[in-house]
Amino acid sequence: MIKIENLVKAFGAKRAVDGVSFGVERGEVLGFLGPNGAGKSTTMRMITGFMPPTEGRVTVGGHDVAESPLQAKRLIGYLPENAAAYPDMTVQGFLRFAAELRGLHGEARKRAVGRVVELCFLQSVVHQSIDTLSKGYRHRTCLAQALIHDPDVLIMDEPTDGLDPNQKHEVRNLIRDLGRNKAIVFSTHILEEVDAACTRAIIIDRGRIVANGTPEELRAMSDLHGAVTLAAEGASAEKLAALGRVQQLNGAFRIYPNDKSKSPELAQAVIDLVRREGWKVEGMYNEVGQLDEVFRRITLPDTVKR
Repeated sequence: MIKIENLVKAFGAKRAVDGVSFGVERGEVLGFLGPNGAGKSTTMRMITGFMPPTEGRVTVGGHDVAESPLQAKRLIGYLPENAAAYPDMTVQGFLRFAAELRGLHGEARKRAVGRVVELCFLQSVVHQSIDTLSKGYRHRTCLAQALIHDPDVLIMDEPTDGLDPNQKHEVRNLIRDLGRNKAIVFSTHILEEVDAACTRAIIIDRGRIVANGTPEELRAMSDLHGAVTLAAEGASAEKLAALGRVQQLNGAFRIYPNDKSKSPELAQAVIDLVRREGWKVEGMYNEVGQLDEVFRRITLPDTVKR
């Protein structure tokens, strides 16, 4: 549904996006991650046709965004950064206006507005003017306009920005549900949203893709992935060192496999050692890896890593 090929955006000598390529299929929810200034919003603006690329090509539903912009944009719902809306309109008036821009009139417009009001939990504010809304409700109103024409492709820039924890939970569930039959790309810097809503994630840094995979594949890049943490009465670092590198924690030991490809065997080796030595186990678990550690390791310059 979305195909990006060698996308470049230059502002003078600076390349905000530098040779980015990826695709998104129907049924995929792609999390677009990166530090501030990494090129996330610029890439999304080029996907939607809001900003032309310096080089490269974007197609949406088989339509080139530069050559056939109307055909491509008909397929896209776009929630931009800062959730732009007309403050003097009511929520209902704004959504009716958005529906008409998308070619919906009469009963079709009425059904579309009612559907997105329910989807985005706007029933209690539907008759309020947008300038009286909280940041969270304003953001949800803009999300509703992105969904008004039931698009095949949904592009969202920080869709949970400004929402309280309950609202974030609702929106993440909505994204996950919509992703069953749409192609969705949303940018975020909140790593927990990768697990909550994404089938795949891309990490971009300084305009380039530095990681691309499922949440499980990204966690597997963590130094912690495959390690075993053991708390056991009588355990010693000296004996555990025969199994791998040992880190002593507060009241426990963490054993890292010498060879990550053999990490599934490490847990059994620890169990066998515990049995032989007769240690009394208080707790033991396999580490699955931490996304924040992966994110930090691949996006921070070596000079500031700690």
